[in-house]
Amino acid sequence: MCEQVNVNLGERSYPVFIGRGGLNTIGDKMDKIGMSGKVAVVTNPLVYELSGKQVTKSLEMAGFRPIVIKIPDGEEYKTLNVASNIYDKLVEHQIERGSSILALGGGVIGDIAGFVAATYLRGLPYIQVPTTLLAQVDSSVGGKTAVNHPKGKNLIGAFYQPRAVIIDIDVLKSLDIRDIRAGMAEVIKYGIIRDADFFSYLEENMDEITGLGDGILYAIKRSCEIKAEVVAADEREEGLRSILNFGHTFGHAMESVTEYKRYRHGEAVAIGMVLAGEISQMLGLCSEAAYSRVKGLISKAGLPTESPTVPFDKMLMAMELDKKVQNQKMRFVLMEDVGKVIIRKLEKADLRSLVSP
Repeated sequence: MCEQVNVNLGERSYPVFIGRGGLNTIGDKMDKIGMSGKVAVVTNPLVYELSGKQVTKSLEMAGFRPIVIKIPDGEEYKTLNVASNIYDKLVEHQIERGSSILALGGGVIGDIAGFVAATYLRGLPYIQVPTTLLAQVDSSVGGKTAVNHPKGKNLIGAFYQPRAVIIDIDVLKSLDIRDIRAGMAEVIKYGIIRDADFFSYLEENMDEITGLGDGILYAIKRSCEIKAEVVAADEREEGLRSILNFGHTFGHAMESVTEYKRYRHGEAVAIGMVLAGEISQMLGLCSEAAYSRVKGLISKAGLPTESPTVPFDKMLMAMELDKKVQNQKMRFVLMEDVGKVIIRKLEKADLRSLVSP
């Protein structure tokens, strides 16, 4: 069974296909949406070993000519230098405007391949084939593409929508439980920011979902539906889309100050959501009960809830470089209740008094 969620952006609308066995249908789906010719498959060695041959076979059977470009695995390789290496390969293999790019991997692959697609020849069509839970429910949908800068995460990028997203739940079976839990951080986020009933569903079914039972399909679909709704209303993050950043300002800062080596992205976001909930309670925006539910569900998912022991000034510097800073004021997504959030701007002094030990 294949579920479909649509991201409605007028002429740039695209489908998100969700189901089991989706890797075998990639070629047919790309053919049906009018793509043809050469396909540059950007992936990493581990993902290629697990899924690459299945994908290239599907492409070849549908008449495509796949070219595999492997890059190293890890957030530290999401750089302009690695992007430049991909450009070199595209030139070498004579990738032209009639060609396309396929991002096969987690969030790092999706971000950098999407960035390359947005910038090579002023834009090539591309497909997202996310292979981690986090990428399936978050980064593959919405068109955010980027590479990191030594001073901050995702500082160099573009809004550039894919032609389709193909989510195969079966690939999650190869993931470590830590990666499943990291992906659940983003799933929990959607319940907090938009859907209290979905949050309750997660409270009741967390073990079954993380065990990749039938509930995982609904969790992914509902997450994609919520993100699609938000992106359709505010593609370029000028208003509503900012709510998707709940927990991310702190999370990105923690990733940066720990050099992307201590936490998975979802783990850092989980800690960031707990901090955002705590600040919300301290400011009187939400009740202690609402904050406790959020912290409790994050803990139930097996995610960290305690902040790392790092100098606050380093965290502050990282947050100041974040894209969510405007006029030296930091924008935070804070809770009013489970399922309802608000955007507030905080001065550095106020933030220091709330967060600094």
